[in-house]
Order: sequence, then C-alpha cells, then structure tokens
Amino acid sequence: MSAHAGTIDHHHDHTTTTGIPNKKLFMWAFLASDCMFFAALISTHVIYRLHPTPDSPDVLKIFSIELTSFSTFILLMSSLLMALAVGASQKGKVEATRKMILGTIFFGLIFLGCQVYEFNHFVHLGLTLKSSMFGATFYTLTGTHGVHVAIGVVWLVLTYIRTFKPADASKSWIARAVTQFVAFSVATVAFMVVMLAVTHAGAEHGYNLGALVKGVEHSLVATIVFGVSSAILVALSRSSWAVDFGEANAIDVEGMGLYWHFVDIVWIIIFTVVYLLEYL
Repeated sequence: MSAHAGTIDHHHDHTTTTGIPNKKLFMWAFLASDCMFFAALISTHVIYRLHPTPDSPDVLKIFSIELTSFSTFILLMSSLLMALAVGASQKGKVEATRKMILGTIFFGLIFLGCQVYEFNHFVHLGLTLKSSMFGATFYTLTGTHGVHVAIGVVWLVLTYIRTFKPADASKSWIARAVTQFVAFSVATVAFMVVMLAVTHAGAEHGYNLGALVKGVEHSLVATIVFGVSSAILVALSRSSWAVDFGEANAIDVEGMGLYWHFVDIVWIIIFTVVYLLEYL
C-alpha cells in the first residue's frame, strides 16, 4: 500500500486513505454539494417553464442569443487557460502560471460584464424578479451562477498575488499584496463601467469602431482609472526575487481549476436549458 502510494505525485499534499489529497477531496465534496444546489435551481426553472404562469413573458423577444453565445464561448476559453495554468504550476513554471491565471481572470470579467449588461437590458424590457415566476427563477439561477464566477475571479486574483510571496521570509510583501488587490478591484470596476458604456453605444449606433469610440468617450474617467490601475498592476508584476511558489503549490491551483471547470460545466447546462431550448 505504501509502496503504491509512493509512486503517486500529489504535489507535496498530504494524502488520505482513499489515495486522494486532502485539499482535492474537500473540493470534490464541496462540488458534489454544489451539484445538488444547482440541480434544485435548474429543475425549479424547468418545472415552471413546462407549466408557465399567466404572466410569463415572451422570452424570444427578450433574449439575445448572440450575446449569450459569445459569453458562453468566452467562459469555455477561460477553462482552457485554467487548464494551462494547472499544467504550468505542476511543472513549477511560475511565470507561465501567472500569465494563464491573468488570462482566466480577464475572460471571467468579460463573462461577468456580459451578464451585467444582459440583466440591465432585461430590466429595461420589464423582466424583473417580481415581474413573473420566470423572472424569479431566471435571475435566481443565472445570478447564483454569476456569484460563483465572481468568487472564482476573486480566488484567481488572490492566487495570482500569492505567486509573488518572497522566498525570503524576512522580506515584507503584505503592503505590495494589498496594493495589487486594490488595483485589481479598481481596475475591475472601471473595466465594467467602460464595457457597459461601449456595449450600450454599440446597441444604439451599431457595433463598429465609431461605437467603441463613443463608449470610451462616455466613460472617459473610468477609462483613465482603468489605464492607471492596469499600469500599477504591470509595474507590480515585475519581481526579481525568488518566490515561495512552485510545484508544491500546484495542488492549490488544481483545486481552483476544479472549481472553475465546474462553474463552466454548470453554465453549459444553464445555457442549454434556459436559453437554447426556448428556440426549439
């Protein structure tokens, strides 16, 4: 038994009697409970769609399948980057891990931006939590998923910051880490504002370069704030010291990857059940 366990690389994590690392076992247990949670939300939505209430809206006049398909594609591509981040961390390639994590964060923010715009658009069309049973089940389901994506993005940001922890314990990095997190937060809010402005301009004037310019002009302050925050992040991303992050931390990145892939799989189901089936 011990000889067999010695041949398994668990990336320095303590292994349970099942042969699965503690952290991974915990994540699988959490995801199993989350499966039941989303199953309840999805089944509730499906039941009310099969037996609609009199106040149910004509969703084909509300949904924008093009926008939702785009955001779905973006989320799927983020899974690819997350898988590459896991692979890089298992090989001890810190710089590659950082780049893949940043890419995953960026794609996750684009997905959230699309969802914020979609919700805002639906509310203007009269679809709210109180407008109908469809609105209640729709916002509860997709909003809960959005919260999961947001939590995943925060987790990714914290992991990215963690990769800069110096190997020299006497070297202080807390102030730098706090600055990075604040810069990420400010850049995220500014990015959302700019993205919403550009999207609204595109909806009004057509999706072209002119609409992009108009959107940026309408959110000039947010654009400047985003630029400054991004410059700070770029400056803080350059470090010459040895870091306390490598193959030993691969299990942490892998656990984060399991969570992110789960969120993506749940969205594929939601996209199919909530959106695509309406067009059949």
